[in-house]
Amino acid sequence: MKYALVTGGSRGIGRACCVKLAEMGCHLLINYHSNKEAAEETLQMVREKGSDGEILKFDVSIQEDVESAINGWIERNEGKYISVLVNNAGIRKDALVMWMKDDEWQDVINTNLNSFLYVTRLLIQDMLINKFGRIINVVSLSGLKGLPGQVNYSAAKAGVIGATKAMAQEVARKKVTVNAVAPGFIRTDMTKDIDESQLKSMIPMGRFGNPEEVAGIVGFLASDEASYITGAVINVNGGLYT
Repeated sequence: MKYALVTGGSRGIGRACCVKLAEMGCHLLINYHSNKEAAEETLQMVREKGSDGEILKFDVSIQEDVESAINGWIERNEGKYISVLVNNAGIRKDALVMWMKDDEWQDVINTNLNSFLYVTRLLIQDMLINKFGRIINVVSLSGLKGLPGQVNYSAAKAGVIGATKAMAQEVARKKVTVNAVAPGFIRTDMTKDIDESQLKSMIPMGRFGNPEEVAGIVGFLASDEASYITGAVINVNGGLYT
């Protein structure tokens, strides 16, 4: 059985990824920060797919919190290892640079970029020892194209894209792949304050995407069929940016 950790797995894209990986037979570790009820709902959805899992509370932006939770799981599960990691947790704090506060910059960088390091380096050694691993980073259209009002978010996601491409080359010989999925406008809590009716005219497909459409790509990248794909960034944006 493969063990899969999805950060920010309680809602939105993270929840859809948990359900997809459950369909593939993975045992899910569903990370959440504050909404335990939503995480438990995701766990129930995982079980309805015939798999199982557990919820794991930690704040991805705090190194000590990440290390305590993940190392604790590793110690309690001797002989097992997390072979699939979906770095999905993220936040937005939009503002024009001229008005951006220090904490709006730091919080977004810590949650979206630094968390990649905090989580990934704790799991990569076991993947290398076992000569199998799948790391999938959920990035964004903002990290590829850049969006006004999201300089902090764009910087963080662009950083993860660069890290994805570099790390993929470090671990490829050990059959560990590192890829990124870049969603455009997806209907989630993170985009509920965005006017869909105004923006969908910019999208060639004429609509926002659904979390399941992102999760489908994540599931493929986590599978054995994607064994020769690494260092890739796959767009899921309805043709908005290619």
